[in-house]
Amino acid sequence: MAKQQDRAVDRRTFLRGGAAAGVGAGAAVLGGIAAREVGSADVEWHREADVVVVGSGASGMPAAIRARDLGASVLIVEENFDIGGHGIISQGSVALGGGTSIQKKWGIEDSADQIYLENTRPDHTHTRYNDRKVVRAFADHNVEALEFLLANGVRFTDVRPHRVPAEGVHTFRRQTAIPWSQDLKETINNTAGSGLMRPLEQSARGKGVEILLKHQMTRIIREEPSAGRVLGIAVTNLEGDGTVNIRARQAVIACTGGSSSNLVIRTIYNPLLTEEYQVGCEPYSRQSGDAEQQGMAIGASLGATNNMRTESYLALVKPQWLGCRYGYDRWKPGGPVFDKAGASGIPVADYQDLILVDMLGSRFFDETVGVHLFDMEGKADPVFDYLSAAVSSAVMEVDGVKQRVGGPIWAIFDAEAVAREEWDLRHPFVDIENGYCFSADTLEELARALSRNPYQKAPMTPAALRATVDRYNGFVDQGSDPDFGKPAPMYKIQTPPFHAAWATPILHDTYSGLRVNEKFQVVDVFGAVIDGFYCAGESAGGFALHGLGRAIVGGYIAGTNAAREPAAS
Repeated sequence: MAKQQDRAVDRRTFLRGGAAAGVGAGAAVLGGIAAREVGSADVEWHREADVVVVGSGASGMPAAIRARDLGASVLIVEENFDIGGHGIISQGSVALGGGTSIQKKWGIEDSADQIYLENTRPDHTHTRYNDRKVVRAFADHNVEALEFLLANGVRFTDVRPHRVPAEGVHTFRRQTAIPWSQDLKETINNTAGSGLMRPLEQSARGKGVEILLKHQMTRIIREEPSAGRVLGIAVTNLEGDGTVNIRARQAVIACTGGSSSNLVIRTIYNPLLTEEYQVGCEPYSRQSGDAEQQGMAIGASLGATNNMRTESYLALVKPQWLGCRYGYDRWKPGGPVFDKAGASGIPVADYQDLILVDMLGSRFFDETVGVHLFDMEGKADPVFDYLSAAVSSAVMEVDGVKQRVGGPIWAIFDAEAVAREEWDLRHPFVDIENGYCFSADTLEELARALSRNPYQKAPMTPAALRATVDRYNGFVDQGSDPDFGKPAPMYKIQTPPFHAAWATPILHDTYSGLRVNEKFQVVDVFGAVIDGFYCAGESAGGFALHGLGRAIVGGYIAGTNAAREPAAS
């Protein structure tokens, strides 16, 4: 049997799962933006502040506090029911250096120049495409940003800073925040990111920053549709469904957290990332793409887009938890978003215990490839070969022509694997109700059951799954995998019941966004600064450093400069 099996299917069947519907919905949104091209003279302002910050995460909160410290009145707009964005559910690992007080305590030598040089290395896939002016600004503000965190109540563990070599850095700069509490209502998921975001929230509120929850930005208001100063934003009250126009006397700072959840924007960078691919920070915090989409609608440019093709670290990942929709981190039962998450997922101790198949039931790669290698010395991480195969391996006929399609990736295993892994295939560990984990007495029944998953665009034929498993079982007998080189396949899949668990790749970091300069002012498609408009965090292009440090410093710089903007007349 060939490694790649073809399937014939008509267009109605292929589109049944919503592949076109998702793109169509995005196009309608863009059409709606175009339809709102009206002048600012038509706007009735309902609220105002000197600086309006969109998003309350790891860039938005520092931006707001810094602008307030410099004397500006500040209003934060947040679409979620609580603050923190991706930051509050992160592991709280903050990469800041340059000679901070923490580094000095541990005898770590560092400088702003060293930060700059390491993050602009031409010999590493994670650094070679960075915007040198943006990195220079980041490097020059590291020390004061770290002291800013400490001054606003953030506390770090008393442990020597570490590093992630896959990011291309040599110097030890990463330190971990101390969790705020063990209360899931306060921490969302009991992760260390709460020790960053809750102290910043407390400080912001204490200093008079107003936070408007459950309000989503739906428009950036400029003097003219694509010219002049940014004057404010329109937001939708997600509880009352009304529109609130908020005037920004000095500046708007967009910190909406990247675009991985936005089908339109993410497929600009990679057209293969269709609607089935989950996002690491969901379901608590969307990487909404609001800054990018609304910014582009008023003439903003994307910047440093080559960073989105990095194949070194955390742009697209193999899931760590199977059998649930959101398998990047483990959602904890009892938390405020667990019902939306559906399940916490099951970990895999040994990928010899299962095979991975595409939407049509075929194996496509060696299952044992790691989630990510810690250090590839600047070379492309081999997991990206796995990920490329995962999103493109399924081939079928649509209206008589062959097409490569995405669709779910399923982990297939049997009762003996469940015993070896000591899995509990019940809720809350796996999500049976919503179609992310299935069990059946035969492989044929299992294949038919998968059609209940909303992202299974085409049915998996029972004969295909049976043939794949039979072929793999033969590899176990011969002790080798001539198809994909899995090292000495060990266990047959032969003992019922048989199981299929969602194992589809996950989108995580956004490494590009709106083009910004060294002041984190947004730049338009002609290379000119858009007055009164700033962007920071994962929605700002120019820099591919993973995680919180990039967001914190970008927000700090944007808040500094926004507070110094002259007020609009």
